[in-house]
Amino acid sequence: MTEPNQTVQIQIPAGVIDLGLGDPPLLLLPLDLIRRAAEVRFAEANPAILQYGTEQGDGNFRLALANFLSKGYGSPVDPASLFVTNGVSNALDQICSLFTQAADTIFVEEPSYFLALRIFTDHRLQVVPIQTDQNGIVIESLEENLALFHPKFLYLIPTFQNPTGHTLVQERRERLIELCLKHDFIIVADEVYHFLNYFDTPPKAFGSYTGIKNVISLGSFSKILAPGLRLGWLQSDPNTINRFVSSGLLDSGGGLNPFTSAIVRDVLESGGLQENISKLIEIYRTRIAVMDSALHQYLPKATYALPQGGYFFWVRLPGNLDAALLQHKAESFKVNFRAGVRFSSENGLRDYIRMSFVYYEPQKIVEGLKRLGKCMGV
Repeated sequence: MTEPNQTVQIQIPAGVIDLGLGDPPLLLLPLDLIRRAAEVRFAEANPAILQYGTEQGDGNFRLALANFLSKGYGSPVDPASLFVTNGVSNALDQICSLFTQAADTIFVEEPSYFLALRIFTDHRLQVVPIQTDQNGIVIESLEENLALFHPKFLYLIPTFQNPTGHTLVQERRERLIELCLKHDFIIVADEVYHFLNYFDTPPKAFGSYTGIKNVISLGSFSKILAPGLRLGWLQSDPNTINRFVSSGLLDSGGGLNPFTSAIVRDVLESGGLQENISKLIEIYRTRIAVMDSALHQYLPKATYALPQGGYFFWVRLPGNLDAALLQHKAESFKVNFRAGVRFSSENGLRDYIRMSFVYYEPQKIVEGLKRLGKCMGV
């Protein structure tokens, strides 16, 4: 039997350093902050937090979230533009259910978040990859494909993208808005890393454009508070929000996660969320520098761009090494990463790997890259 205060690690085999893991570290999950927020809410002795929730999400929670987002975006957010979700994966599944049918075409970045690709596969959608570079979606590639296909939506991670870490520049964001209106497709912007900027302020969030038809911005507390909360939000125009509110899922089950949102509301109102984000930024900024230094030392021929935010380094291996084969070899060196092919919708990017700088403390990051260097014979 596990002792009450013993940390259980069920994802990583003993002794293995998994640099590919995209989870926040256990020691940085704010247990005390959540406990205090829960105590505040329970002290109110209001049993309504245990009832079925309103379909769009509790109004007081959406107001607190709107105030937080307004400060973060530098522009006002209307609580009526927000819809509470169980996180981004849940939101993507709902978008697919409400706006697509099997065999419909959607566009994704190449590369893209591999677990989102799995959701699209579940819905039997035709996925068309759009070229990206260090500045995000390549507009010319998008326009070429718009001449051939009529997508239901374009899914992208515009800020500190997973896996590349790249950010879509403001000029291209403006052009995307023009194209989605002209060609009548939805922009689904997964903005979970938007507030994890370690150096410069990112461009304008797509959440700031949600008064415009055809824009849906997705957010989550998973990376900035705790993933176990299973709580997020969706921003869009009134007609789109109504599609979600009036869906059969909400008609049957009520609003999503009303109990957790009642607790997180206090985290928002107390300023605890912003304090937590500031703490994470300070720690993660240091870990970027550690991984950068270790990469230079142990993988000197690898190439990459230094992340400005988010969670990941996107590293190109030297000599056209196949990352999937290297990953198998790395098992005996007790180190792991994510092979680039997992993020490709066209079975490419085989010489890339994704590594996270957030999960481990500095000494483990260095040791993990030292093991990888030995594995590669450097």
